[in-house]
Amino acid sequence: MHNPNFASGPCSKRPGWSLDAVKDAAVGRSHRSALGKEKLLQAIRETKRILEIPEDYLAGILPASDTGAFEAAMWSLLGPRPVTALVWESFSEGWAADIAKQLKLEPRVMRADYGRLPDLAAVDWRHDVVFVANGTTSGVKLPHWDWIPADRKGLALCDATSAAFAMPIDWSKTDVATFSWQKCLGGEAGHGTLVLSPRAVARLESYDPPWPLPKIFRLKKGGKINRAIFEGDTINTPSLLCVEDYLDALKWAAGIGLDGLIARSRANLRVVEEWVADNDWIEFLAATPEIRSSTSVCLSVVSADFMALPREEQAKFLKAIAGEMAKRKAAYDMGSYKDAPPGFRFWCGPTIDPEDVRAAVSELGKVYRENVAEL
Repeated sequence: MHNPNFASGPCSKRPGWSLDAVKDAAVGRSHRSALGKEKLLQAIRETKRILEIPEDYLAGILPASDTGAFEAAMWSLLGPRPVTALVWESFSEGWAADIAKQLKLEPRVMRADYGRLPDLAAVDWRHDVVFVANGTTSGVKLPHWDWIPADRKGLALCDATSAAFAMPIDWSKTDVATFSWQKCLGGEAGHGTLVLSPRAVARLESYDPPWPLPKIFRLKKGGKINRAIFEGDTINTPSLLCVEDYLDALKWAAGIGLDGLIARSRANLRVVEEWVADNDWIEFLAATPEIRSSTSVCLSVVSADFMALPREEQAKFLKAIAGEMAKRKAAYDMGSYKDAPPGFRFWCGPTIDPEDVRAAVSELGKVYRENVAEL
């Protein structure tokens, strides 16, 4: 059966998922019970094992999805050094705004238009550097990790939410990495994972920020990092139903392996690349192949008929196509992000099968031709 779920979060469940996957959830039990803590610790350990996170790095579960995890890191770690924020899509724009407006740190902001990257070679690594591994709303990813020096003075804070489990991550080049369960493994929303290097832990223990920290951002206890957080003792109450679902996703991921998960996402991108090459009315938003995301694949309509329309008519045209695709059960939630250039966005992470991508883009071609004929 064709899977039409292409939303970029919450993303499609793993192939074959059903409610039976959560039948053993510890519902009605305390997350601080032996059973609750056992499941939370299992989730942490399996995450580290599958992602090949170094043993001396810490991983913990935080509230409020990737946003909560990344905010906790910024509010707890930034301040001792100048900050550079790399911005090339809406979420990285949000991090830069919070650093400037909430933390008042006057960051150096290096921007690039949607579809492009800032000049990575121009980053000053005497600064703490805040960036995303993959622009979920622009379809642009980091081409490699070589631009981050091993002997950097500042910390590398990476929002990896639409990259973890689908793209290689060089953990030696990250001091902070965050992601949510709802992206590449198709888990449920509301829970984030925070990964800290030994350098990040040293910063936490040697630095107290001048601003007050909300309880859900507090990673220290008695002047030291609260290691209990990274052993399954969460700051606030998690959903044990969501934890069970994440454990199911991790079990599926372990059966494929990290290389297999990455290969599945890349296979999905290849399907789209082949289709785009055969259709001159559509292009990738990403300017060059080496920065094309294999998870959040963003596309732009470039036909002369479409480009001749006023902006409002372009938006109406694209909305009509997305609506027709949903009506035909060919692809749900495939419109571009509200702050991104108008176009289409297909989630192509590892829980998606290439045949479902092929079916969706094939139908998109039909719907486009039907609609463009009416212009």
